Amino acid sequence: MSHAHESNTKRIYVVLAILTIITTVEVALGIVKPAALHLHGVGTSWLNWIFIILTLVKAYYIAWAFMHLEGEKTWFRRAIVWTAVFLISYLLFIILFEGDYLNNTLAPLVKW
Repeated sequence: MSHAHESNTKRIYVVLAILTIITTVEVALGIVKPAALHLHGVGTSWLNWIFIILTLVKAYYIAWAFMHLEGEKTWFRRAIVWTAVFLISYLLFIILFEGDYLNNTLAPLVKW
């Protein structure tokens, strides 16, 4: 019984450490905002893409660890993960590209 308790405690600390590291990187990038990452990438700056990717990694890891996806069957895990990946990718595409189009179209007409 104590072995299972130690294993769960260790797992919680590992998850805490990983999420803390990712969050620390996000906060540090948000504070420093390196000029090299402000270059315009696909739809937005590279800094924004790093934030998006790190947030998705954290969301995936939270689902993996706390929703116990690692113990589920492979097809079930893939159904959850790939559905979320496609929906989030589509949403990002619409927000970034259509927002950029609206900004370019309305910029001469509206004083932001």
